[in-house]
Amino acid sequence: MKKFLAAICAAMLLMTGCGGEETQEPSLEDYPTRVKAIKVLQTSAPLTLSYSGQVVDRDEMKVQSKVSGSVVEKYVKGGQEVVEGQRLFKIDDRQYQSALLQAEANLAQSQTNLAKERVDLQRYEELWESNAISEQTLTNQRAAVKSKEAEVAANEAILQKAEDDLADTIVYAPMSGRLGIDDVSVGTLATAGNTPLATIGVVDPVFVQFAVSEQEYLRLSRKEEDPNAHFKISLTLADGSSYPYYGEFAEYDRTLGNDTGTLTIRTLFKNPNGLLVPGMYARVEIDGLMIPNAMLVPERALQQLLGETLVIVAQSDNKSAVRKIQLGEKIGSYYVVKSGLKADDWVIVEGLTNLRDGMPLEVTQVTAREMGFSFTPSEKIFDAEKNATK
Repeated sequence: MKKFLAAICAAMLLMTGCGGEETQEPSLEDYPTRVKAIKVLQTSAPLTLSYSGQVVDRDEMKVQSKVSGSVVEKYVKGGQEVVEGQRLFKIDDRQYQSALLQAEANLAQSQTNLAKERVDLQRYEELWESNAISEQTLTNQRAAVKSKEAEVAANEAILQKAEDDLADTIVYAPMSGRLGIDDVSVGTLATAGNTPLATIGVVDPVFVQFAVSEQEYLRLSRKEEDPNAHFKISLTLADGSSYPYYGEFAEYDRTLGNDTGTLTIRTLFKNPNGLLVPGMYARVEIDGLMIPNAMLVPERALQQLLGETLVIVAQSDNKSAVRKIQLGEKIGSYYVVKSGLKADDWVIVEGLTNLRDGMPLEVTQVTAREMGFSFTPSEKIFDAEKNATK
């Protein structure tokens, strides 16, 4: 029995300690938290600007007839490719043929009258030389000839207009392009210069337009002034495919929008197969800009709290420190940091859950390649990182 009591006492001593006080279990915060950290990257970073763009016609025109009348014939159909000077429509020409015949008759009559007056004038001049008639009679005859000459000129103009009107009953394509499907049908009553018969637009090349902020406009325009500048303007279509041709800057609007504060820019793209259709939306990406000596952190390191952007830094004493930062442009997997970090900081990119300021850390240093971070699909980011960490 004594031996049993002694064993119980020994067990109690082990549990309570020599002083008889209970020992406390270590807190979870006393153990280092395993995290992965990456060094802040400081390098010249390629900036890609991305916008939502819309395809628009380079040139578009409403086709109208120069004369009024019913459409009696169509030589094309909606959506068809046409070339400049190609016949499109025919307007009923019966009244214009009649007008031409009448104008020809009137001109012939006035020419006959003029010829008669000229014969009389020649005769009067001979009589006046022999003092057979008065000078006033000769003057009156000369005036009669001039009147008939004016009448002939007027009738010639009427005839020219009648010929033009008859010719204008055939409506031709004013330029090469593609017709819209809004073309009128046979029997439509067209009013001269008022009724659109069809819409025609140039489909190769086409414009893709988008809006940029004032800051981005200044950045792009200054880059264009650089003789060594080279932009690469690409399109991503609605199905996610890449358009096979690169574009070029074509037009800038003259003012910023009062409501939006943006400026509209148009880029020009080849469209030999007609794949780009006016009204279509596409993603415009502009490469060729660089941010010199940019400080960058991976997007994965960022946390948002009450409208502020935070990162957690692994300090040299292996404790965590919360830093508030100000962000700039997004570049691939990274964001530009305008303030709040130093180039030799290591930001935590994995193990952030429940991590707070001042906690002990067990840090594993990682690289961009290991974490899959990049600016673009190229490998330049990794070369830059190697140079930055040397």
